[in-house]
Amino acid sequence: MDWRWTGLLVLLPFQLLYCILRGVVCLLLPPRLRDISGDIVLITGGGRGIGRHLAKEFAKQGARKLILWGRTEKCLKDTAEEIRMAGTECHYFICDVANREEVYQQAKAVREKVGDVTILVNNAAVVHGKSLMNSDDDALLKSQHINTMGQFWTTKAFLPRMLELQNGHIVCLNSILALSAIPGAIDYCTSKASSFAFMESLTLGLLDCPGVSATTVLPFHTSTEMFQGMRVRFPSLFPPLKPETVARKTVEAVRSNQALLLLPWTMHILVVLKSILPLAALQEIHKFSGTYTCMNTFKGRT
Repeated sequence: MDWRWTGLLVLLPFQLLYCILRGVVCLLLPPRLRDISGDIVLITGGGRGIGRHLAKEFAKQGARKLILWGRTEKCLKDTAEEIRMAGTECHYFICDVANREEVYQQAKAVREKVGDVTILVNNAAVVHGKSLMNSDDDALLKSQHINTMGQFWTTKAFLPRMLELQNGHIVCLNSILALSAIPGAIDYCTSKASSFAFMESLTLGLLDCPGVSATTVLPFHTSTEMFQGMRVRFPSLFPPLKPETVARKTVEAVRSNQALLLLPWTMHILVVLKSILPLAALQEIHKFSGTYTCMNTFKGRT
C-alpha cells in the first residue's frame, strides 16, 4: 500500500474530530455578523411571497440598496414602494430569469443605474404540480429553466464583478424537497435537486475566493400561495413555516456566512434518516411528509 494513503487514513479520524469540535465551537460562540450597510442586494422573484419578505428583512437589517426582479410589474412596484416608504432605496426591473439574454441585458442595466450587486438572492421559482405522465412538456421545461437554469444566468451575470471586488454573496432559496422528494411535484423536486447540486459545487469553488461566499437555504413547507396544495400528514407536528421567518433566518445566515441552512432544525433528522434507512423506510417517511397537488398550471414566486 502507498504510504501516502496510509498516512491519510491514519489522519482521517483526527480530521473528522477537528471538524466536529470546530462545529461545536461555532454553535456555542456567536458568529461575527457581516455589516450589510454598504451592500446592494438583488432578489429574484422579489415582488411577492418569500421574496417580498426577504426585501423587507434586508431593508430592516440595514442594506444600502435593494433591487427586485420579477415578471409581474404590479407586485414589484407595490413591494418597492413599501421598501422606499420604510426609508431604503429600492429599484425594480422586469426580468424573466429563464431568459438568458434578458438576464444579461437587465444585469447591465442594474450596474449602470444602481451599481454593483454584492448580494444576489436567487429566489424565483415555479411549480407545475402534476405527475410526470400528466405534465405538459413545455411546463416541465419551464420549471427547469426558471428554478435551475435561471441561477446559472444570474450567477454568471453578477459573480465576476463580486470576484473582482472581493466582496459578494450568492444566496439560493431552495427547498427541503431537494433532498427528499414527494409525489405530485416531480418538476419542482427535480429542479430543486439540480439547484442544490449547483450551489454545492459553487460553494466549494468559492472556498479559495476571498470575500465571496454562498448560502443555500432549504425550508420545509412555507405558507405562501405557491404551496397552497401542500398536504402534510401531521400538520400539528410540522406546521408550515411563516415566510417572514424564512426571510429573517435567511438574512441571519447570510450575515453569519452560514453555507447551509435547513428550516426548521428538525429537517436535519430527515437528512440523517435518508442516508441510513432502506427504501421501505423511506417510503414511510414520504407518507409522513405529505403530497402536493396544484389546481393551477403554475404557481410561483416570479
